[in-house]
Amino acid sequence: MPHTPLPPRRIKPGLIALALAVSSSMTIGAARAAEDVLPSVNLQLTPWTVVAQEKGFFKEEFGRIGTTKVNLIASGAADLVGAETAAVSGGAIAIAQRMIYPATVHRANGLDGVVIWASEASNRYRAPILARADNDKINSVADLDGKKFGSSRISCYWSSPFEITTKAGLPFDSREKQGRIRYTSIDNSAVAISSVLSGATDATTAHLAAGAFTGAWLSGKLKVVGRSPDDGVYVNNAGRVTYFARRDFVNKYPQVVKAFLAARERTREWAYDHVDEAAEIVADKTRVPLEVAKFQITHAGEWEFMAGEPNADRARTAIKAFQAWYVANGDDILAERGLTEAQIDAFIDGRFFAGGEYSIYN
Repeated sequence: MPHTPLPPRRIKPGLIALALAVSSSMTIGAARAAEDVLPSVNLQLTPWTVVAQEKGFFKEEFGRIGTTKVNLIASGAADLVGAETAAVSGGAIAIAQRMIYPATVHRANGLDGVVIWASEASNRYRAPILARADNDKINSVADLDGKKFGSSRISCYWSSPFEITTKAGLPFDSREKQGRIRYTSIDNSAVAISSVLSGATDATTAHLAAGAFTGAWLSGKLKVVGRSPDDGVYVNNAGRVTYFARRDFVNKYPQVVKAFLAARERTREWAYDHVDEAAEIVADKTRVPLEVAKFQITHAGEWEFMAGEPNADRARTAIKAFQAWYVANGDDILAERGLTEAQIDAFIDGRFFAGGEYSIYN
């Protein structure tokens, strides 16, 4: 008998869809598998990271992606403001925390990094102007006319008081011209506070919840003589917290970054619900008195446990707004080498904000 060919098989649409789904899943899985696994990661030793380590949040989040060892690196005895940026640049730590103003200046100075998390807006309590409590000659910003001010230039310790004193008509000295207040950059926090207490300088600015300043504040040796305005550029824009990393690290290990952010969010929520236990961990692991540890968690000006800004465009707008204001008012660094709008847009890595591929907000 002659061979009668079989009619072509009709593949059901449902089977086609299933095949495509399996193929897509395999492709995604292969892409995930292709991402480099980081066996260990170095992070800053801070109040929140010691809690994350002790409570197992790092172990759980990093363990899911094969990172089995988390090393917490202390800043060291020098306590130099901005040292964490150099550590990121040199690869000593993977991710660093700095406020958004200094992070932007570091980018303008050549650090090829990206912001992977930004905080909500700041507040008036985060970076006040401080004077020695028994200095009867300094009781307000107006009293700083002609006086000596010492703080770290590339930090909130400059960006906050710069706005306050500029709006009071008492600008700081700059490289180009003398102002109404004698400004000296001091990058060592212990030196800055000792300088005020000894009378070598008349005032400074600091985060009261920062280790070097908390003890002096709680002991009553300092007083607040000025605060950033609630509707100002620092509170709404320049005083936000950021976490940033080198661009090549982020591109190579995006899952590590996501795990870091997920652990931070879990730690933040847990610490607010267990303040006393969290303070005990911070006191033990960072070697500070218990009252100092609790203050670092509960003070209105703390920054370790702030909520995040999920919207990447709002974070970009914050940088554009404060850069424009500081340049217009004499910021010599940003005036020389400020970021373009395109550079700012790229500086905020949208992959880790709401809607991004590696976002914790999705």
